[in-house]
Amino acid sequence: MRKVLIFNCLMAMIVVNLYAQAPPAAPAAPDTSISTKPEKSVTHHSSKIDGKIVNYTATAGTLLLKNEKDESVALYGYTAYTKDGETDATKRPVTFVYNGGPGSSSIWLHMGAVGPRRVVVNDPDNTPAAPYKLEDNANSILDVTDIVMIDPVGTGLSHAIGKAKNKDFWGVDQDIKSVSQFIKQYVTDNDRWNSPKYLLGESYGTMRSAGVVDYLQENIGMAINGVVLVSVVLDLRTLTFQKGDDISYILHVPTYAAVAWYHNKLTNKPANLEAFLKEVREFAGGEYADALMKGDRLDGAEKEQVLNKLSAYTGLSKDYLLKANLRVNEPQFTQELLRNEHQTVGRLDARYKGINQDLLSEYSDYDPQSSAISPAYTALFMNYYYGDLKVNKNNIYHVSAYGAEGFDWDWKRSRGGGGDAVTPNTGVDMADAMSKNPNLKILVLNGYYDLATPFFGTEYTMDHLGLEKKIKSNISMKYFEAGHMMYVNPTSLAQFKKEVASFILDTSK
Repeated sequence: MRKVLIFNCLMAMIVVNLYAQAPPAAPAAPDTSISTKPEKSVTHHSSKIDGKIVNYTATAGTLLLKNEKDESVALYGYTAYTKDGETDATKRPVTFVYNGGPGSSSIWLHMGAVGPRRVVVNDPDNTPAAPYKLEDNANSILDVTDIVMIDPVGTGLSHAIGKAKNKDFWGVDQDIKSVSQFIKQYVTDNDRWNSPKYLLGESYGTMRSAGVVDYLQENIGMAINGVVLVSVVLDLRTLTFQKGDDISYILHVPTYAAVAWYHNKLTNKPANLEAFLKEVREFAGGEYADALMKGDRLDGAEKEQVLNKLSAYTGLSKDYLLKANLRVNEPQFTQELLRNEHQTVGRLDARYKGINQDLLSEYSDYDPQSSAISPAYTALFMNYYYGDLKVNKNNIYHVSAYGAEGFDWDWKRSRGGGGDAVTPNTGVDMADAMSKNPNLKILVLNGYYDLATPFFGTEYTMDHLGLEKKIKSNISMKYFEAGHMMYVNPTSLAQFKKEVASFILDTSK
């Protein structure tokens, strides 16, 4: 599923690094019969959530999106779940949910975490081929909030219409604007302006959320009660391993240590993971960072001292680390850690292991976690979408935008300065929204074994928003002994539900 990261081409590398869930799709021939009018399927269901039966209405289809000139520019695909029997919209929250990519549909959070039905996978091992199992999601958040799953343009049923083209929506700023416009239109169409409102995004979806919360507030006049950031990247610089910039190496080390701890690659393995990671954080942000800052001025004795500790913390050999000049990027780590066992570890969730097909390769070229779960998610979603939700089968659902004609993400931003050379950072947008709306709360969910968006990088980003101390306290950080999609693990899914539900209940009063 994954293409090897190409580090001499920054933007190509970023796309792969953030392409968190969606499997690549084969290029499709142009569809001359593509729909130009919104349509929806409304069905009624019940699921057992937290031991209680919840009756709800599902609405799956498309919403007509117009621009400032009142021109129709897109049909936006979505699936909405509203709990039956709720008569006071001011007391019923609504949460807008999406995955990342960029270029991913919302099926992962939809069928793995927040929706009323859940795909069962054999975590953290490979899930055999069909038949797969779909069950009631006892940890859905539908008991505390209505849910609107959003599929950005190029994914799901979403596509440009009229004079607009799909590529008009494929960029950081363009995506923020269109998702915000969708939310405005949905809220208007469904009389939810006075409902408590939330955003919940994963991976690149967190970068989207940080921009959307500010855009809604500044351009549409809509204040959001809370934002849930799942497996966070707001500042792409923390992930890109740019030559001459050591920040990504520093921020990945604690996750390398967590993964080595999990796979028993440490001598005298510490008993307590959290205490161990606190120690590694101090090393990474202190002694290790100081050593990398010295560059070629680092003397032999100091280098040897750092080398010994880095090897002890990461499970990588001193010889390998020395050849790497103390700097190991993520796909190198996933390929090297278990090389002697002829295995590679997952990028999204390093608890997963897969066969290393090339023991001489420097970089891992696929993600065992994605390979293990994607077929089950795709198959069951399609059955569910066209079967239970009764969506017209003539409407083709695109799990991803990869393979779509002209898919090429525009990473330039109108905000932040520095021109095209600056990697985008929507943390500045979120800081703006939080400063202007001091009641806005942020819940951050991190997986210890997530190599795609490492938790120390998230902590670094949150510590560099430039917020007043009082406002900074509005950010809550939670951790899971799982990966990027922490919810595939049943124990972590229960914790996910507890954290999100409590957050919504506490901030919607």
